[in-house]
Amino acid sequence: MLITQKFTYPQINRIDSETEGRKYVTPTGEILPSVTTILSSTKNDNTQKALDNWKNFVGEKEADRILLESGNVGTLIHSHLEKYILGEERPGGNNIIRQQARKLSDIVIEKGLVNVSEIWGVEVPLYYPGRYAGTTDCVGIHASEEAIVDFKNARKPKKEEYIFDYKTQICAYALAHNIVYGSNIKKGVIMCICRGDKSPADFGVYQEWTLEGLEFQKHVDDWNKRVDLYHNNK
Repeated sequence: MLITQKFTYPQINRIDSETEGRKYVTPTGEILPSVTTILSSTKNDNTQKALDNWKNFVGEKEADRILLESGNVGTLIHSHLEKYILGEERPGGNNIIRQQARKLSDIVIEKGLVNVSEIWGVEVPLYYPGRYAGTTDCVGIHASEEAIVDFKNARKPKKEEYIFDYKTQICAYALAHNIVYGSNIKKGVIMCICRGDKSPADFGVYQEWTLEGLEFQKHVDDWNKRVDLYHNNK
């Protein structure tokens, strides 16, 4: 078990709605929108246009298939990483998707988690009173600094300009952790593993982005504006 129980993280209950997106009930009884719901509701025009263009290009049925497959593999990879950190038995199975998920998670462990010296929690429920709530993949110490760590997977290697919202998401979780637990997280790490769906040569390509300093603050500002926009629209 790699967990160092520095903080006690209370459970927050999730509510899913087709019309209002995901919300959480905090320990204080507040019902708050999720980080992902706010990000989805406040996408800029260019981001939404790019997503619509992709769906039109591949077709709605194929887009749904890709998103479902991505979600299934992503869930398995997250489960592998969570079980590894908790020191529990990792998912088994011999079908191709389960074998791939194990191999991909092993790469994240060997190339990414090796730099995480202390982990305070995985699948950590967080909330910012009166503002938002959500669940982050991992909180702890990365390269001697407090950090939020996010696990991602992709069909092909990502260009950095396409992960803007990933960075903003990390800052949202950092702010929530700081305000509730008195931490001083000003760093985020995105660990992304490529499934190689489009090109087998890309299978297992590992990418990592570190967010800190002025760039971290830039995304903090972006997030605060988007939370305000979401609540004002409601």
